Amino acid sequence: MRRRRYQQFANACKRSASDICAVLLVLCLPANAQTTESEYQVKAAYIYDFAKMSQWPITALPADSALVIGVSGADEDFIKVLRSTLSGKIIDGHTLEIRRLRSPEEVRFCNLVFFRASEPATRNVIEHLGNSSILLVGEDKDFLSRGGMIKVAWVGGKFTYEINSEALQRAGLHFGDDSSAKSQSGPDSTEVQEESSRSIKFRVAPEYPRIAASLKIVGAVQLQAVVRADGTVKQVRVVGGHPALAQAAAAAVMHWRYGPAAKETTETVRVTFGD
Repeated sequence: MRRRRYQQFANACKRSASDICAVLLVLCLPANAQTTESEYQVKAAYIYDFAKMSQWPITALPADSALVIGVSGADEDFIKVLRSTLSGKIIDGHTLEIRRLRSPEEVRFCNLVFFRASEPATRNVIEHLGNSSILLVGEDKDFLSRGGMIKVAWVGGKFTYEINSEALQRAGLHFGDDSSAKSQSGPDSTEVQEESSRSIKFRVAPEYPRIAASLKIVGAVQLQAVVRADGTVKQVRVVGGHPALAQAAAAAVMHWRYGPAAKETTETVRVTFGD
């Protein structure tokens, strides 16, 4: 009798231990999953913003067509988050269609392509596209030098991106708010601070984009300008700030002219929009 009760007690303990382990496992697993999903949601939101801030030639994106966003090197979880985040969204009358690309040939049938860091054949794909009007966004650290247009990075829990204006221009794409040059805000709505080792010979004041003003989006944008030895701006990196504000600031700084120097330098610029 005692032996049977002991056995029953031992079996109950084993079940309890198994149950506890199962609960602990369930509690532990979501932490990483939630972190990944959060990162995916941020990337999806930025892809949506990039699409909203872009303009394609009418031949590349007819009025009655869907705006096709392709993802190269994607896992199914990211595709699910992207589709969920962009579900029901419409940009300038275009519905959004999300495609998981499985071959380089499928890239040509997209308006925007996001190359994940896991995609190894980025250079060859971009070279074969030539000057096609496709917005190319990628995670690889050498993405811009390979002909990409927007390089994104997730660093220290923050999302940053850099723009290759020359590649955008070659493809006939306009990236940014067309109305930014017609800002409804006054000239005092932006403030610029430079931390520069070089003098500035010519400066264009960033305009407050109309869409940002209408949505009451305010705040600071942190930029890093890569300046050639002759003083022209080669590239502008967005270190932080809202995308609706960042593009206006970056577009203005691209037209700045610094004093000459012995070599290429990186200058820091901070632009504050609103009060």
